[in-house]
Amino acid sequence: MASERRPTRQTQNQSTPSPDMANEPDLPNPGVGVGPHPEPWPADPRLDPELLRSGDRRNVSDRYRYWTVPAIVADLDERRFPYHVAIENLQHDFNIGSIVRTANAFLAAEIHIVGRRRWNRRGAMVTDRYQHVRHHANVTDFGQWADSIGLPVIGLDNVSDAEPLEGAVLPESCVLLFGQEGSGLSAESLRRCDRVLAIASFGSTRSINVGAAAAIAMHSWICQHA
Repeated sequence: MASERRPTRQTQNQSTPSPDMANEPDLPNPGVGVGPHPEPWPADPRLDPELLRSGDRRNVSDRYRYWTVPAIVADLDERRFPYHVAIENLQHDFNIGSIVRTANAFLAAEIHIVGRRRWNRRGAMVTDRYQHVRHHANVTDFGQWADSIGLPVIGLDNVSDAEPLEGAVLPESCVLLFGQEGSGLSAESLRRCDRVLAIASFGSTRSINVGAAAAIAMHSWICQHA
């Protein structure tokens, strides 16, 4: 079952970028990016001398060519939207990486991993290094964090009493909570949600992929608030 989540804003205690970034090298792609920067190099402290020397083939927007990772994160922090994305991590779901990548594209304030600390980063395409990723050991801890800064938890799952996402007004500050591929949100997470929304479907399948559902939900927030 696909679960979907809604965005929220974080106002304090911001987490740090993903601590495992060193384990996920941003491998150069000769078909992407730019080559070595012509000399003399710009006198800009945001620029990485090694990238200026060798070229920048990372999967980043052109505005960030040659920038260091900390400089990119600092610039994103000035512009992040006030919604958060949370994902239950019970089965090391490979979709988590895809959700993280989408949260980066739609500039979520933070990403929250609920449950197992280790998650499958392959689908994130190293975008987690530019995000703030916070771990919560269980749903209770996650709920206490959301309560502490007054963020409503919006779950996405196609349960019987869910509201249609298509007509829902999403809070500007909120957390969109997504479950696991196949099983959706756990019973404990559903009880913790302030609202549960569902994405309409019209074919024979009961649900859509959770990564796709998360992208739809995040874009719905973007359409209403960005």
